[in-house]
Amino acid sequence: MCGGGFDIWQNMAKKVLIIGGVAAGMKTASRLRRRDKDAEITVIERGELVSYGACGFPYYISDEVKNFNEFTHTPQGIARDVEYFKNVKGIDVLIRHEAQKINREAKTVTVLDKTSGTVTDMPYDVLVLGTGATPVHLPIPGADLDGIHNFWFPWEVEQVKAELAANNVTDVVIVGAGFIGMELAEAFNNIGVKVSVVEMQDRILPQMLDLEMAELAAKPVAAAGINLCLGEKTVAFEGAERVTAVKTDTRTVPAQMVIVAVGVRPNVELAREAGLAIGPSGCIAVNEYMQTSDPCIYAGGDCAENTHRVSGAKIFAPMGSTANKHGRVIADNICGDMVKYPGVLGTGLCRMPGMEAGSTGLNERTAAAAGIDFESVVVPGNDRLAYMPGAGRIVLKLFADRATHKVIGAQAIGQSVDKRIDTLVAAISMGATLEDLSEFDIGYAPPFNGPIDNIATAANVLLNKIEGRLRSINPKDFKELRKDKAYTLVDVRTPGEFKARRIAGCANIVNLPLDKVRAHCCEALPDKDAKLVCSCQIDLRGYEAETMLRAQGYKNVQSLEGSMSGWPYETEKGE
Repeated sequence: MCGGGFDIWQNMAKKVLIIGGVAAGMKTASRLRRRDKDAEITVIERGELVSYGACGFPYYISDEVKNFNEFTHTPQGIARDVEYFKNVKGIDVLIRHEAQKINREAKTVTVLDKTSGTVTDMPYDVLVLGTGATPVHLPIPGADLDGIHNFWFPWEVEQVKAELAANNVTDVVIVGAGFIGMELAEAFNNIGVKVSVVEMQDRILPQMLDLEMAELAAKPVAAAGINLCLGEKTVAFEGAERVTAVKTDTRTVPAQMVIVAVGVRPNVELAREAGLAIGPSGCIAVNEYMQTSDPCIYAGGDCAENTHRVSGAKIFAPMGSTANKHGRVIADNICGDMVKYPGVLGTGLCRMPGMEAGSTGLNERTAAAAGIDFESVVVPGNDRLAYMPGAGRIVLKLFADRATHKVIGAQAIGQSVDKRIDTLVAAISMGATLEDLSEFDIGYAPPFNGPIDNIATAANVLLNKIEGRLRSINPKDFKELRKDKAYTLVDVRTPGEFKARRIAGCANIVNLPLDKVRAHCCEALPDKDAKLVCSCQIDLRGYEAETMLRAQGYKNVQSLEGSMSGWPYETEKGE
């Protein structure tokens, strides 16, 4: 074996060769140098830039980041280039060098110098693969037209920026509504470019959000003027030399520029050809120490497989934050520490026009795939006390194991999403239950929060649901049931609220204000066997009405999760 606890290396310099000079590779190199002053560390990178911050690229397009050097320089303005890593960190970085083959028996890597054409076999004691990922290309007609970009590598980003000005671009189509697609939709929208987003699946952020949460998040995005073409497959790009339109299986969308953001695939070819194991996710299989099937070879970053901390599933999780954690663990284990990497929760955050979105842990699809008997609830509220300037709506969806009450996942949309998601990351990581969440001593002051944080409220509501005190229905489940004459929506808001805006398309709807429920329910709702769904603004009054009606002998009463604030479908002005 190679790596942890090897006395033979204590008095000799280890040759550590790292393939890939971005997040995982450079984090490994930098951490290793701090831990081991004698190690011979060499990084080979096929491109011309190393250690750049790709996650910020969309904000360069929107001019929030004015200078591209922000991604390639230290906060003090020093370029993170070959000379910097040599002089400051004592690390040899070879740019424009491409690894062609790993010879595990000889413990060498065949490397091509792309400038000189020279091929060299470079020896290693320990090899680290940080080969990253490559954007998926669409194999459809017109894919090679000018004006079509992937927006993944630095030179593509600068090319997009230059073309926007040079061609006076006014119409951009983004293919793919994942993180990059939606971040770019906001960026282009912010600079006055007309944006259309084409997504084959039925929602934005399909890996992050369940359907009703995604549909709720899409409303302010569409209201900002972004054209969402959801559930449409891109079948061709049109144009002579330069792209002029995107053709879907439904329509043709004009475009002077196209960004293809349909995902990335891990770069595993080098590892596969060397006989290293590839995991079920398609990434390089690694153990808890980030070692591959060859203990002298580690892998980290986008090319390496991750274990989900809740489900145990092997997943592809290409995130810069994850890559940096991998690099630290790999460096420590090269030094003999035997540090275990616990895995990921798949946490993500995304800012869009008028909306922030975040998630962590499992969602409906992944929880079901893991065979977990779970329950969930959608709970809206204000992100701080409503009377404070800047107060806005936040909608949480919380998941828990029915039997153990352990929190297994969460989604949030609206305002102040990041701090709720980050708190829930800590909770899930530590195995917290709903009861724990309910009692978390979360900071309270009117500019920041309410006296009961949204997380605690969601935990209490979900506990009520699991234990049968709340009988709620999810918005997406009520979407079709509202049209059924067997159901009556009981809107318990004030007459003024009801007249201003109500849920549309209900076969039966009754406005019975909460303060009238006890005294007038029998005359307003004479059939105590009727199927009733109570709704208000954020579901607090709906829950109260539900309990009142059950106490009055109504047998089939539910409340609508999220009520008006969590309703993503059609609404109308009341009469």
